[in-house]
Amino acid sequence: MVALKTIYGTSWCSDCKRTKQFLGEQRILYEWIDITDNEEASQFVENISDGKRKVPVLVFDDGSNLVEPSNAELADKLGLKVDLGHTFHDVVIIGGGPAGLAAALYCARDGLDVVVIEKGSLGGQASYTERLDNYPGFPDGIGGGELADRIVKQCKRFGVEFLTATEIDRIEHNNYLTAYTSTGDEVTAKAMLISTGTKYKKLGVPGEDELIGYKIHFCSTCDGPFYKDKYLAVIGGGNSAFEESIFLAKFAKEVTIYGRSSWKASKVLQQKVSENDKIKLVLNTEVVEVNTGMKKTLLGLKMRNIETAEEYEIKPTGVFLFVGLSPNTQPVRQLLDLKEGEFIKTSENLMTSIPGLFAAGDCRLGSTKQAVAAMGEGVAAALHIREFIRSH
Repeated sequence: MVALKTIYGTSWCSDCKRTKQFLGEQRILYEWIDITDNEEASQFVENISDGKRKVPVLVFDDGSNLVEPSNAELADKLGLKVDLGHTFHDVVIIGGGPAGLAAALYCARDGLDVVVIEKGSLGGQASYTERLDNYPGFPDGIGGGELADRIVKQCKRFGVEFLTATEIDRIEHNNYLTAYTSTGDEVTAKAMLISTGTKYKKLGVPGEDELIGYKIHFCSTCDGPFYKDKYLAVIGGGNSAFEESIFLAKFAKEVTIYGRSSWKASKVLQQKVSENDKIKLVLNTEVVEVNTGMKKTLLGLKMRNIETAEEYEIKPTGVFLFVGLSPNTQPVRQLLDLKEGEFIKTSENLMTSIPGLFAAGDCRLGSTKQAVAAMGEGVAAALHIREFIRSH
């Protein structure tokens, strides 16, 4: 299997943005080289792409390269996709976060044929967390990526199959449940678990969409290292904002957290932030507009003081957003009646209104949005799935 070494690109290239986001979701490391002001790198790209400056150019450890690859081509090159060899399973789990992995483990231990389908990184958002300090059994904490890797290894020991880099477009219900992938493939099961988690919300202000993935980010572990000795703005006042700011401070010269009405992070995290000289706090503030320049540059953020209505501008090098979560429930939006923020409503046994279709974790209405709780829901869902399959 080949490994990725280097990506050549530019900060304003939309294909570069897409490729970096895909690799970030898969937690794949690489060296990034911006060819904009690098004549040697620019010449290398021209040599690779027949005299043109086609980017991104991806170089692998075996000397091979890909120019402007699709996500599917890149997944094939990196060996991320798995050919299951069959399309019918006892249990299909959509989403490989804490809830999905825990459910897969318990279902497989009961002797059920289980496949986990994940479009991004196994471990979900927890895999991007630098350190989980509140996970029971690890007194010194554990890295989110390490925890995810351990659970995946445990699942594989019991025969769980994984279909990665695969997105589910929709789910239909007839005699069985069928999931349709974005590439047109079908996977059918007696029971399905939706554990697709959530994604970070955007601000919804002018100029924001132009810079998402360029100078505005949602993942500190993916994009933080690109901001060594720079000034960063973190928008949000909860646990995620504080946790990610602590990580970003390892690279940045200064990190400023901007919150609206009050700090909602835990007392432990607030104490850690207060002890970090590189992190500053600004409350009662909201972003009004993102000021953009040529070639997708960030000129600044227009801010407003909520108490006085005074507006002013800040000029961070990069911005990280942690302002809330919205559920990844697109695959079931045509199948289920989604209300209350489009989270999935379930009964006490975690089954939806569709027989055999269960939901667990952050995408479920009423969940606590905590990794440990998500795993607990995954285990509970697995037990109910077992009983459902036995009785049908």
